[in-house]
Amino acid sequence: MSTPAQTIPAALRAAAAEFGAAPAIADGSARLDWDDLLDAVRRVAGALIARGVRPGDRVAMWAPNTHHWVAAALGAQYAGAALVPLNTRYVAAEAADVLARVHAAALFVAGPFLGRDRLAELRAEAPQLDIASIVVIPVDPGAPRSAADALHWDDLGDLAWQTPRAEVETRADAVSPDDIADILFTSGTTGRSKGTLVAHRQALGVVRGWVECATLRQADNYLIISPFFHNFGYKAGILACVLTGATIVPQAVFDVPTAMRLVNEEQISVLPGPPTIYQTILDFPDRAEFDLSTLRIAVTGAATVPVVLIERMRDELAFEVVLTAYGLSEAAGFGTMCRPDDDPATISGTCGRPIADFELKLADSGEVLLRGPNVMLGYLDDPEATAEAIDTEGWLHTGDIGVVDERGYLKITDRLKDMYICGGFNVYPAEIEQVLARLDGVAESAVIGVPDPRMGEVGKAYVVRKPGAELTEEQVLAHTTGTLANFKVPRFVEFRDQLPYSAAGKVLKRRLREEIS
Repeated sequence: MSTPAQTIPAALRAAAAEFGAAPAIADGSARLDWDDLLDAVRRVAGALIARGVRPGDRVAMWAPNTHHWVAAALGAQYAGAALVPLNTRYVAAEAADVLARVHAAALFVAGPFLGRDRLAELRAEAPQLDIASIVVIPVDPGAPRSAADALHWDDLGDLAWQTPRAEVETRADAVSPDDIADILFTSGTTGRSKGTLVAHRQALGVVRGWVECATLRQADNYLIISPFFHNFGYKAGILACVLTGATIVPQAVFDVPTAMRLVNEEQISVLPGPPTIYQTILDFPDRAEFDLSTLRIAVTGAATVPVVLIERMRDELAFEVVLTAYGLSEAAGFGTMCRPDDDPATISGTCGRPIADFELKLADSGEVLLRGPNVMLGYLDDPEATAEAIDTEGWLHTGDIGVVDERGYLKITDRLKDMYICGGFNVYPAEIEQVLARLDGVAESAVIGVPDPRMGEVGKAYVVRKPGAELTEEQVLAHTTGTLANFKVPRFVEFRDQLPYSAAGKVLKRRLREEIS
């Protein structure tokens, strides 16, 4: 048996060689087979090389799920660069911070879309930001071309001709399994995001573990609702399809009718996502108008998954495989996963057992620890935080509290960190509290996650006003909305005369949570 590809360029070449004319991407009228996708990736790589992108440079993506994202991301890696996905919900200040910290050599950014012109926002927020190459992706073909000094997606073909094909292939050949494949940013408890460094071998290693549990195969048509900027959309989505030959069907903006129409029209068999997606589909009043009979695989998590939901997914949506999973960016996005033959109670009550050569154990405090070849290389430019996260024996300290049963299945019971999960996205209260501290009239604040039937958890901010301040809830929400991505914006604000403190002077968030429960 041949050795599996250890770099993403090699994996893509292997996919083209094995699957060739089979469908690779179905994105509206854009249809690419695996040979087409490899050609598109080589075109992007050639254009980036012509623009001076060097091995080890960082190339950022700030755009929704489309075929352009797939070709651009894989093209950057084919040219030897590291991929830096940006959350599409970032406001310009958040994006500018990440772009400056990675010293981005190139940026692919969505053109005007859904009322936002991200490039215009970025330039207004950070005019000093120096990025050698900016490529605008026409997400909305009807929108006017903006930023005359930026490249357009259609310009890449002419640029690619400037780089000989042999040079493109030499660049791809030179990529090493230990080279950095991607840098995904995850907020930290100190309030500033941290970039996780993951090598090519690690990205592919975790995906192979996921594919094995999920039973993904070439005949599958995969509706990727999870955003490509997230580990799940990028790795369990794009890279999983590269390794198996399954067809990528991206959805740029999620809404239930469009998703069900795509399931019907594209004969979708794979539909992962947070529990809210399945609940919304099950409760959709006109569900019977769509043929959902091709659905086969569902992988969920990031929130509580009731047993009754799993039973309904199997009975009413006829999923053959329903799994839950647990992972974090510091473990290349993965960690544990249920197995196809697990019963509903196991799927609902646990996160499964380790995949992808991870070891799992609990610290004396009950903290979940992971170890293995796919623990991140470290945090970007932050050796101190890296040393805090990964101990001298190689164990990754996740910050989550859990229990492990006799089968080795993990159940997360609490968090050492204050993090909560809103709609599948990690939210760190310290970041929100720092933003609130800059609002005139705020003396102090504390943010916690509170249950929400649709989003899993949403933020609630407890605010103590400065003496004499007449701060309103509307002002607090307006300030955070203008500064933070919308999933970080608190949904509730409660004013207090004082916050509960411990003898050591720490806010007792546990007491605030107890009030909610």
